[in-house]
Amino acid sequence: MSEQDHGTTEGKSNPVGVAIAVFIGAIGLVIGIMLLAQFAIGTRPLGAGLDKAAAEAAVKERIAPDVIIVTSATKESGPVAPTLPAVAAAPVKVASGESVYKAACTACHTAGVAGAPKTGDKPAWAPRVAQGKDTLYKHAIGGFQGKMGVMPAKGGNASLSDADVKAAVDYMLAAVK
Repeated sequence: MSEQDHGTTEGKSNPVGVAIAVFIGAIGLVIGIMLLAQFAIGTRPLGAGLDKAAAEAAVKERIAPDVIIVTSATKESGPVAPTLPAVAAAPVKVASGESVYKAACTACHTAGVAGAPKTGDKPAWAPRVAQGKDTLYKHAIGGFQGKMGVMPAKGGNASLSDADVKAAVDYMLAAVK
C-alpha cells in the first residue's frame, strides 16, 4: 500500500452530517418563527374570559369605524358628529392625444390591423365619423366588434383613463378633417 491517507476523515466533509445539521437547523428556525408569531399576536382570543354578550360587544367595538360621516338625515334623527372638511380633488392629468396614440393606438391604426381604419384615411373613417364623437368615444373606451372590424377596449391598454382615450380619438379625428 501507499502512504496515502485511507480511512481517516480529517479534513473531509460528511454529507450526511451536514444534511442532518441543516434539517435540525430548519426545524429550529420554523419553531422559533412560530413561537415569535404566537408571542406577537398573543394566544388569548378577543373576548376570552367574557360572557357571550360582552365578547360580542368587544368585537363590535374592535370593528367599529373610526370616522362618522354626517348627512342631513343624521343631523335630524340622531347625534351630530363634527363634519369632515372638504378635500379638493387632485387635478387629473390627461396625456396628450398624440402620446396616447403612439403608445397604444399606432400598432393597429398604422397598418389597419383587425379592420382598424388607418390614421389619416378619410374614406375609412367617414362611416365612423358619421356616427358621431360620442359613439366613437364609447367604442374606443368600451370596445366594439362590428362588420368593419374589432376595437379592443381602450386599445388593449386598460390602464388608460377615459380622458386619455378620448384625447387619442380626437387626435385621430383631427388627422381626417
